[in-house]
Amino acid sequence: MKISYNWIKQFLKIDWTREQTSELLTDLGLEVEGIDTYQSVKGGLEGVIIGEVLTCIPHENADKLKVTTVNIGTETLQIVCGAPNVAVGQMVPVATIGTTLYTEAGEAWTIKKGKIRGEESHGMICAEDELNLGQSHEGIMVLPKDTLVGTPASSLFNIENDQVFEIGLTPNRADAMSHFGVARDLKAGFLHKDVNLELITPSVSAFNVNNRTLKIDVQVEDKALAPRYCGVTISGVKVGDSPAWIQHRLKAIGLSPKNNIVDITNYVLHELGQPLHAFDAHKITGNKIEVKTLKKGTKFTTLDGIERTLHEDDLMICDAEKPLCIAGVFGGIHSGVTENTVNIFLESAYFNPVSVRKTAKRHALNTDASFRFERGIDPNITEYALKRAALLIQDIAGGEITSDIFDAYPTKIEDFQVHISFDKVTKLIGQEIPKETIKSILWSLEIKVNNVTETGLGLTIPAYRNDVQREADVIEEILRVYGYNNIETTTKLNASISNASKFEDYKLQNIVGNQFVAQGFYEIMANSLTSPNYIALSEQLKEEHNVSMLNPLSNDLSVMRQSLLFSGLEAISYNINRRKTDLKFFEFGKTYHDYNGTREEYKHLTLFVTGNKLEERWTAPSENTSFFYLKGTVESALERLGISRFKTASVKNDLFSEGLQLSQGKLVLVDFGIVKQKALKHFGISQEVFFADFNWDNIIEVAKRNKIKFTPIPKYPEVRRDFALLINETVTFDEINTIAKQTEKQLLKNVTLFDVYQGKNLPAGKKSYAVSFTFQDEHKTLTDKAIDKVMHKLQSNFENKLGAELR
Repeated sequence: MKISYNWIKQFLKIDWTREQTSELLTDLGLEVEGIDTYQSVKGGLEGVIIGEVLTCIPHENADKLKVTTVNIGTETLQIVCGAPNVAVGQMVPVATIGTTLYTEAGEAWTIKKGKIRGEESHGMICAEDELNLGQSHEGIMVLPKDTLVGTPASSLFNIENDQVFEIGLTPNRADAMSHFGVARDLKAGFLHKDVNLELITPSVSAFNVNNRTLKIDVQVEDKALAPRYCGVTISGVKVGDSPAWIQHRLKAIGLSPKNNIVDITNYVLHELGQPLHAFDAHKITGNKIEVKTLKKGTKFTTLDGIERTLHEDDLMICDAEKPLCIAGVFGGIHSGVTENTVNIFLESAYFNPVSVRKTAKRHALNTDASFRFERGIDPNITEYALKRAALLIQDIAGGEITSDIFDAYPTKIEDFQVHISFDKVTKLIGQEIPKETIKSILWSLEIKVNNVTETGLGLTIPAYRNDVQREADVIEEILRVYGYNNIETTTKLNASISNASKFEDYKLQNIVGNQFVAQGFYEIMANSLTSPNYIALSEQLKEEHNVSMLNPLSNDLSVMRQSLLFSGLEAISYNINRRKTDLKFFEFGKTYHDYNGTREEYKHLTLFVTGNKLEERWTAPSENTSFFYLKGTVESALERLGISRFKTASVKNDLFSEGLQLSQGKLVLVDFGIVKQKALKHFGISQEVFFADFNWDNIIEVAKRNKIKFTPIPKYPEVRRDFALLINETVTFDEINTIAKQTEKQLLKNVTLFDVYQGKNLPAGKKSYAVSFTFQDEHKTLTDKAIDKVMHKLQSNFENKLGAELR
């Protein structure tokens, strides 16, 4: 939110520097994120001096140029000028050498010494548009004869110089959404620093009904959505440009002036925090205003020219026939003020914050009015702001007040009653604050002290502080004005040691994460919101299991993810499109599911590998990542967590074209393998991607119950033998592994699949598995005879049970 320092000074006569005021605002909780400079004329006309034309003769080498001498007080300059109206004796603005001027678009250009057709020129006599003081470029700007030579143009033309604070306003500080609100907070801060300043409020005592010739009947049908509604008519206004002072105030905070009526409503909005809306009274059919909701599906075109479909809960301002405005959010295209407007109906209201917020969200509208209404404005300044705006309109645009003020306020919004305990203040703040100081701070914040006891205070909180309704809220107010920096730091050092298990989630994540990073992986953190279209890539993901957003930012972010695969593929696609093709990612995240109204979430760890294993280098050939590289990475992660015993089976997830599943008992630990082409094609990925999906909840459970045993290294060596088996396509590695373990339970320690081949030179419907078998006897060295015997048994069982053949 932008706050003009000059505007603040209309409420408080401050002589502090901008840095001092910025520091105080930040201490009060209105954090200043930056300070910008505003000048009504960019550059402030620095270097532009008023001079007198002493001589003016035609240029010898140019018909349209003249050579002049100009006295600027400190020296006399020769300047070549092409303006037709330059003449001796004129008082003119002169841009001296080194002066920077700006075009209307804000582009800078600097005056330099130069030669024009052989004659030296030491400056420039300026026209209105060259100084951004007007639009005329017919000739140079001629000033009154009594203008003093040598006067800086910046002082002659009253250039507005302002400092603009960029305040990071927190959502709870609805009371500070205006210059008056910020000034009110500053007054409290100054008072605590023993600087007592008067808060100057604009007077509305001059408000008077001139006649009652234009009455607009107002009917508020939905009083819950519009607790207070005020309106008045003003007739005979003349719509035109606003005076310079209003334009400067609006431009300083980033608003573009429109016309005097609209500018005044914006001015009061940012001055007092009360949104207003002006209707062209001629466009109000039946001289009637109705505040109500309309049927669902009603069409309404807003000021931006967009036709919107209304919801049955949208509060509307209507006339006898049609809607005119979305209450508290945006006006309609057919009821606004134009240059032809003569009579207006001026609205000032307090709308239900929740209703405005929902309506603004539904229609994707974020206006200055909705920003304030949805956070909660002051319901007690509604009529005051209306009078303030009406008087400004009369003063600037003319016209007469032609109706009494209509004020529908059936149920007054009451102030809050809160009791605070002095002991609780000391306990929460951590330091005792004198009771008189507490009462002084509360008084400066317009919090009324109703009663005082030895133990505490009974307070009345003004309605505009809708964020202060509890004892803790009041204590926070006391502390921010007293100053967080004024709370002493204790010299006592307290420490505590938490009794945390070594199997805490974050500890296991750090262990595994550090291992992946050491292996060249990068951690990614993807959005839990994703596109509902991704479930079409898997038959196992169901639309009815989606957890959908009520108010999604877009269709691409409208559901919670059921799988971490797609967000990882998004990251891979993004990098490949930027010529980063060798990628290794890991992510800790959650999936979200709706099972018959019961919402569940599960923790996952995912790995993504694609491209080359290592960066290209001249000392070693490039080597692509493979299924077995991922398999080794997965198994090393499990081993790092102490999980070494698991069952291997073929993966059942249809997101893989081929893969394995590791489990322990009934708990699935991880699925990993090659991502199927359909999913890769959807993301525009043409290279192979290997993916592992750890069920992190199960990993934690297994890691907790795992008992580490230490055994000596076996004295006797392992022996490895391999089979190349020709088998049917339907046979899985899990079947081979099971048969092998059943055949030899004592000596067989491990079965590994190290190559799969399908293609040329193989019969149709067949594939080749290269399987290794590791044998070891802990008590003696194995002989070839003993190993050959086991291998014959294995071969026989594979042939009989699987129809396998040795290649």
